[in-house]
Amino acid sequence: MCGIVAAAAKRNIAPVLIEGLKKLEYRGYDSAGLAVIDNGSIERVRSVGRVAELEAYSANTISHTGIAHTRWATHGVPSERNAHPHVSGSIAVVHNGIIENYEALRRELINQGYIFTSDTDTESIAHLIESIQKTEPDLFKAVSKACQRLIGAYAIAVIDHTQPGKVVVAREGSPLLLGVTDTGNYAASDASALLQVTRNMVYLENGDVAELTAGQFHIQDAQGQTVDRPVHFSELSADAVELGSYSHYMQKEIFEQPEAIANTLEIIGGSKTIQPGIFGAEAAKLLADVDHVLILACGTSAHSGLTARYWLEAVAGIPCTVEIASEYRHRTSVPNAHQLVVAISQSGETADTLAALRHAKSLGQDKTLAICNVPESAIVRECALRFITRAGPEIGVASTKAFTTQLAALFLLTLVLAKVKARLNAVQEHHYIEELRHLPIAINRVLALENDIKSWAKRFAGKHHALFLGRGRHYPIALEGALKLKEIS
Repeated sequence: MCGIVAAAAKRNIAPVLIEGLKKLEYRGYDSAGLAVIDNGSIERVRSVGRVAELEAYSANTISHTGIAHTRWATHGVPSERNAHPHVSGSIAVVHNGIIENYEALRRELINQGYIFTSDTDTESIAHLIESIQKTEPDLFKAVSKACQRLIGAYAIAVIDHTQPGKVVVAREGSPLLLGVTDTGNYAASDASALLQVTRNMVYLENGDVAELTAGQFHIQDAQGQTVDRPVHFSELSADAVELGSYSHYMQKEIFEQPEAIANTLEIIGGSKTIQPGIFGAEAAKLLADVDHVLILACGTSAHSGLTARYWLEAVAGIPCTVEIASEYRHRTSVPNAHQLVVAISQSGETADTLAALRHAKSLGQDKTLAICNVPESAIVRECALRFITRAGPEIGVASTKAFTTQLAALFLLTLVLAKVKARLNAVQEHHYIEELRHLPIAINRVLALENDIKSWAKRFAGKHHALFLGRGRHYPIALEGALKLKEIS
């Protein structure tokens, strides 16, 4: 996954850009680059390899405006010429996502005389904005017009050396947020990149275009209207995304599972009963006539949904369907107004899950629930009900604590629906709640086996194939285990 960091500030922003990219390294990348405005021109450096290779450049650079990027190749092989930022005339652009109509734009721009030096879809954005500036020189207006021509998913950040002190950003389908301070304003694709400078975050909506300067920012929506997006104080802390004493982030997050589950279950406190209100003020009314559950998710989140299907049908007596979100909207399905649509996503910005949720709603299915780790995310905002898993930041590539906290949330949903349907008596309810409270202790006992597990792993490390077996509710757990091995190996 690509990463973006951008800044317009009164301070030197080169070290901020580099540190922000380091915080995004966990997402995976094959090249990196940054561009700053320095002495009236764009200064750009790109590298195939690690962000650390850019540090020598930033150590000798003083600038107040810039953009930076880590790239995971989608168009064109990993190489310096395909690395971001891409330039055209006086501007530089970084971009996350995929522009679906880039080939048509590329042909149009070549006919206008533009020369392409990369294989990327992103370079089309740079040339498109530059071409618009010939009749609309203001960067903010030019970017806004360019976005009207783009088809696909994108988050972009743009600078122009003829308009120093200004960064323009836009999003459609790919995450992008602002970091707000008294001495500068920042943008990034992930909050972790900005914790070094602020915990005050503004989450952009799809279609938003924002202009940042050191002293202020303003946002226009997809209709061109000026809008105020609320400033959220992020619950993330810089310490939460540091590795600490662990060997790697996956190990850290495996060992954070007991705390993450305890935090997720804190919502039921010391109660001996469970109430629908844990899913939102309207939950009791909305869930009253639910006769089916549709779970939309991808990857690990889909495996948590497949596990929950066994619980929902056995405990709550409600039929459940689990759909891979990327496939759901591409087939004809039968809508059910009494169906609860559950969208599960660690980030709350998973493009396929968000698109599937919107498709389900377009069919008249407005009983929606988000199970998510990020309270300000798009999926949470677009659902009628929500449950925040409180797993904390997950830096490791393979999901661990996000998966187990999703399972905890889904079991709570099972109990609530069982209670609403009068399938849960007081003795059963008390038993299940006590079992949930015991989970952190049980997981700690498993984690105590780490040294034994390391020795067992050595026996398997040389094998060329692995087969994960499971029946019943352990079938999706076997799928998840197989996914983990594929992801990590």
